[in-house]
Parts: sequence; C-alpha cells; structure tokens
Amino acid sequence: MSAKIIDGKSVSAAVKAKVASEASQIKEKLGIDIGLAVVIVGNDPASRIYVNNKKKACELCGFKSFEFAMPEETTQDQLLELIDKLNGDKNVNGILVQLPLPKHLDEKSVINRIRPEKDVDAFHPVNVGKIMIGDYSFLPCTPAGVMELIASTGTDISGKECVVVGRSNIVGKPMAMLLLHKHGTVSICHSRTKDLAEVCRRADILVAAVGKARLITEDMVKDGAVVIDVGMNRMENGKLCGDVDFDGVSEKASFITPVPGGVGPMTIAMLMKNTLTAAKLQNSID
Repeated sequence: MSAKIIDGKSVSAAVKAKVASEASQIKEKLGIDIGLAVVIVGNDPASRIYVNNKKKACELCGFKSFEFAMPEETTQDQLLELIDKLNGDKNVNGILVQLPLPKHLDEKSVINRIRPEKDVDAFHPVNVGKIMIGDYSFLPCTPAGVMELIASTGTDISGKECVVVGRSNIVGKPMAMLLLHKHGTVSICHSRTKDLAEVCRRADILVAAVGKARLITEDMVKDGAVVIDVGMNRMENGKLCGDVDFDGVSEKASFITPVPGGVGPMTIAMLMKNTLTAAKLQNSID
C-alpha cells in the first residue's frame, strides 16, 4: 500500500481564497481594510523569509501589511513601546512578533503585552487558556493547519487513537487539545516516553513535531495511519526533511504530509484566517 500525499499547498490555497473573499466583502460593505502588523527584530535569515512570505500572503488576501523591522540592539522598552502603539492602532487588527527574538529580549513579556484580541499567533496566556477549555477565537497557526489537513482527508477524529510526538507550547500541547476537542483519544510523547515506537504504533492519527530528522520510521507506524509531519530539518546536503522517514512510512500510512509542501504552507494560511477573525471580532461582524 502506498499513502496518498496530503497537499498542503492546495489546502492552504483554498483557505486563503476563502479568507480573501470574506475580506473583500467586508471592505465592500463596511469600507474596512484588514491590517496585520509584523514585528521583526534583528536579521535572522530564516525569520526574514517567514516575514516576506507573510507579506505575500497578506497581499493575496487583500490585507494591509505593516512591517516593523527593528535593529538587533533594540531594547525591551523600545519593543514594548511599539507593541503598545500597535495595540492602540485601529488600522491594525493583528500583531505578530516574529520569534525567536535576540537573546537579550524577554519573549514572554513581549507576548504578554500584545492585546489578546490582536494576538493572531494565539500565544497569549488568555488565548492559551481559552483553547484549554474549548472556548476560543484564535488557534495557534500550525496546529490549526494540521487540523485542516486531517479534515481534508475525510478522516473522522472522533474515537480515534491520536499520538502527538512533541510537547512544545507552540505545537505539541495545543495540538493535543485540538484533537481532544474533536473527541480523539490522545497520547503525548516526549523525550522521557518509554518505548516511543510502541505508543506510535497504536496511532490512527500520528503527528510528529519534535525537530529530529526521520525520527519516526516505518516500523513505528500502524498500517493505514494518517501521518502528519510538522518537522522541518536541514540535512547535511542542504535538503529539507521532516521528523518522519517519508519513503518508508509512506508504504504503510493511508495519508502522509510531505516536507516541504505539507504543514508549512498551512501555518501562514491559518495566520490569515486568524487575522480575518480578529478584524471581525473587533468590528462586531458575525
């Protein structure tokens, strides 16, 4: 058996097209431009690529994009001052601070300073708490994108064994909560898990998000499982690969995401969806 490839590019294109259509209706009816502010500190090359991709996505969705590129030596106070200004700016519906920040800055206090209703990354403790109880407006972009990819396969999560490998605040933990909200039976694995292979083999839906190249091998995957690879690792030859050994696992899975071209495009699509949601909430649009 050979797995069907879940094409993140086409699923993300469909999400962005829907967002663009709604944004255009809002502009037509109410004359409102939706705006996303992206703050980048320093000149990390990977961060720069992400920020450029976000600008392109804003253009595609008909959003206004505000970029604030600050020098590496920006102080905590200067950064917080900018966030306060953006919090109060009616033209800005969403605020995103590109992580990681330079070492001398405190990420936690920066995230906490963003108003929860403009926190389109869904990292603020208020939004994290809402996800926990299932009463949320925004979802973290990567886990939300994974849910869209699973939905695109027609898989019903209810009652399924779901295994999430990785327990980060950005992907692993919220991923587990979203699967739980859809009535999956969820196990979270991490570096202390005893017999990772045995736990993974139980999974009907397996999400790998640890950042270890090809950690998940064919013998760890159940026949017919849906396998989502969130990992993005650069090999010695410069090529990208995921946390899943794609060639081996695709012989056993029913559906699998490639790297690149799987989860990656979804993250930015869901950011656009969150920004649209923020604009609707701030303008009391149903």
